[in-house]
Amino acid sequence: MSSAAKLNYSIPPADGSQAFAQVYPDPVTGERRRNWREDPHIVEIEDVRGKEDNYGLDVAGFQYFRHPAKHTKFTDDEEIKEEYYPESIELIKKLTGASRVVIFDHTLRRRRPGERGADPKSRQPAAYVHADQTMAASIARVHKHLPASDVPALLRCRFQIINLWRPISHPVVDWPLAVCDFRSLDTKTDLMPTTLKFPDREGEVYGVKYSPGHKWMYKSAMDPEDFVLLKCFDSVQDGSVATLVPHTSFEDPRTPKDAPFRESIELRALVFYEEK
Repeated sequence: MSSAAKLNYSIPPADGSQAFAQVYPDPVTGERRRNWREDPHIVEIEDVRGKEDNYGLDVAGFQYFRHPAKHTKFTDDEEIKEEYYPESIELIKKLTGASRVVIFDHTLRRRRPGERGADPKSRQPAAYVHADQTMAASIARVHKHLPASDVPALLRCRFQIINLWRPISHPVVDWPLAVCDFRSLDTKTDLMPTTLKFPDREGEVYGVKYSPGHKWMYKSAMDPEDFVLLKCFDSVQDGSVATLVPHTSFEDPRTPKDAPFRESIELRALVFYEEK
């Protein structure tokens, strides 16, 4: 079964400049400044429930799993770091075979219609097609979050950035997460590097330009024991593995009107495969 839904792609700036976007709205105007345009398209999004095993992290760029989290409150940032981070590190190691995992941030998303998403503790679902990290931003993360003495060796081994995305509180029926199979993506023509402007720093992600060849899927009604690993970056760039996965939330026309609003958490982790 599939859903026909609107996905918001990106059109690069007409003047050829680097795309940028403010993450948080202006406190006075409520606007988020940006220099690129949205490009909405209706696409078919396949529900892969029951067929999850057909998609792997190195092949499609994402992989679904089930494993309950020990931490279930998700109300306090420090508790999340103290309790949810360590169990997630061990889970990622177990599933990927990585030797070292460093979680560098998390984002809680609680959809609240009418809110502008100005509170970092309760951001709204990201409703545009994107991939979380460019190569330059990924390497910068290694320098930022690892001891300087370790960085040269870590950059010589294979490393990835992986996003662990999980529903919290209840199943996600409202504004679920869609992913684009890496095999349907042309990384040379479909990606648009975009600077994200935070109040205190800048990051860089990929916006995505529309292609009719993109293959979209989602797993319907993911519950808090479900999670998906999303590959944001892979240092293996020889074409043998998926290096990233475009993704977005979307308004599913099949969602019941009384469905509870989407709530989810995502962790982003540096994942290293050190030679023994």
